[in-house]
Amino acid sequence: MAFHTWLVYLLAAIGLSLSPGPNGLLALTHGALHGRRKALYTIFGGAFGFIAVIALSMFGIGALLQASLVWLTVMKWVGGAYLVWLGIQVWRSPPIGIEVRDSAEPRAGRSLFRQGALSALTNPKALLFFAAFLPQFIDPARSLFVQFVVMAGTFAAIEIATEVFIASMAHRISPWLRRVGRRFNQACGGVFIAIGAALPLRG
Repeated sequence: MAFHTWLVYLLAAIGLSLSPGPNGLLALTHGALHGRRKALYTIFGGAFGFIAVIALSMFGIGALLQASLVWLTVMKWVGGAYLVWLGIQVWRSPPIGIEVRDSAEPRAGRSLFRQGALSALTNPKALLFFAAFLPQFIDPARSLFVQFVVMAGTFAAIEIATEVFIASMAHRISPWLRRVGRRFNQACGGVFIAIGAALPLRG
């Protein structure tokens, strides 16, 4: 992956990690209920799930590329349209937030890890999203495996950092999201729309 392409991917991944989703809400909830240390199990479980979903998406795309490079162009435009549609849905979605209870039943780290992983793995929208998002950055002339390592590693690192912050600040972030959540969702939706509209036009 060329460095300038990776920088664009990095900025896009940061925007996407900040967007509301099941794993971010799970990190917010577990951070509020169990504390940051316990929520790390949830967060690393989610990162593991996302890496698996990225692998399925990228190597499925790779199989299509072996058949014809035309598929990459098709996937970029179809994926771009999907990302625009997803951005509109996020833009229109209601604010998210949680009601923080005073106490919660203790949970084993293994259970939290499993819940985080299953949240990513069993979300069909995640597979659709990465199937739409990743073709915008794949270079068919370079090693698909190396690109997978770079893309999956970058996204996992950003997702972990974002969710650690969310879990650490859960008690402050949740009331804030209830107050300004609609504007926050509109900003995140705008990120999806911009990505979907602009990236397929890149060389």
